[in-house]
Amino acid sequence: MQAMSRPPRQAGQRSEILEVLGRYKQVFWTVGGFSGVINLLYLAPSLYMMQVYDRVLNSRNETTLIMLSLITLGAFAVMAWIEQIRSQVLVRVGNQVDDELSARVFTAAFERNLRGRTGAAGAAMNDLTQVRQFVTGNGLFAFFDMPWTPIYILVVYLFHPVLGIFVLFGAVVSFLLAWLNERSTKQGLAEANQAAMMGSAFATTNLRNAEVIEAMGMLPALRARWKAMQDRLLQKQSEASDRAGLVSAAIKFWRLTMQSAVLGIGALLVLENLASPGVMIAASILAGRALAPVDLAIASWKQFSSARTSYQRLSQLLEDFPARTQGMSLPRPKGLLTVEQVIASPPGAQAPVLRGVQFAVKPGEVLVIVGPSASGKSTLARLMVGVWLAQAGKVRLDGADI
Repeated sequence: MQAMSRPPRQAGQRSEILEVLGRYKQVFWTVGGFSGVINLLYLAPSLYMMQVYDRVLNSRNETTLIMLSLITLGAFAVMAWIEQIRSQVLVRVGNQVDDELSARVFTAAFERNLRGRTGAAGAAMNDLTQVRQFVTGNGLFAFFDMPWTPIYILVVYLFHPVLGIFVLFGAVVSFLLAWLNERSTKQGLAEANQAAMMGSAFATTNLRNAEVIEAMGMLPALRARWKAMQDRLLQKQSEASDRAGLVSAAIKFWRLTMQSAVLGIGALLVLENLASPGVMIAASILAGRALAPVDLAIASWKQFSSARTSYQRLSQLLEDFPARTQGMSLPRPKGLLTVEQVIASPPGAQAPVLRGVQFAVKPGEVLVIVGPSASGKSTLARLMVGVWLAQAGKVRLDGADI
């Protein structure tokens, strides 16, 4: 027999999820390096168009066109290959994170239900799936690509300062719209997720007792309560989706307007002999690429918001139910059970049902506990086997606190 204990959690200590993710820091740096190479190769279309317009069309040299096309095609092939590797690496990381956390989350969810806390048993595993799917999904790529937006803007600035300043202005507006999207949908999505969890837990709990509900004629009332929860969920989701749709439409409008404006400004510079036609086309392509991470972040914002909420719930769950440490080995129990001034109540109850209970049962003795319903017999039994915890007092087996 071994005694199990939980270590006290130190203030300011990182969550277990961050500790697990921190073990893959080097892998994430590698993925960031892959993203850097991919973004460098994304310059190929702009450079190709600039060379075609400024060199090939003027010289009418087919050999130059063929060589430029082959080089660009090779860059595209390398970019696709690296993107595949990047995706595979993140999938492997997600699987490893899930493998390291799944048993821990399962145990914590089990203990939460064992202690009578609220929460659907499968919700914690769904939260872990949400976190894993975000780590392995396209939404994470936006965070790796975002640092390259200033570099694209710098390249456009090198083409011509007027174009660079305009693209910078467009990027600032896009980031402000993205921030507005976060501000306008964060609370609504959080409330919708909470309503979804409450509705799911309510339905799961009651459907488990379908026979009793049918026998007592409670189905209409329970269905009405569930429908109210479902209506609240749909209302919050609709409000958040409407706001997100409005901001998303504004961002799309702004992106298309800006790309067209870059072409217009570039054409004006060409007419004034301040830039070449190739620069005009290349600047338009790079302007679109500079805003691509923002568009991807907006498209993946709902997934990111769900993953963030799931991460917060998982962190709280793992903090409330820390991992048990392996205790010292104890000899085979002889069977001396002692209860010392125990005060206890069922989980969630305010008033204790057991007050100052104290007795000892020697090996071979039989103790019969009788009493009216709700007097605490089941609570005492759960305390003696260690399923529930006492508010005060001790339950010992051969002197060891259980």
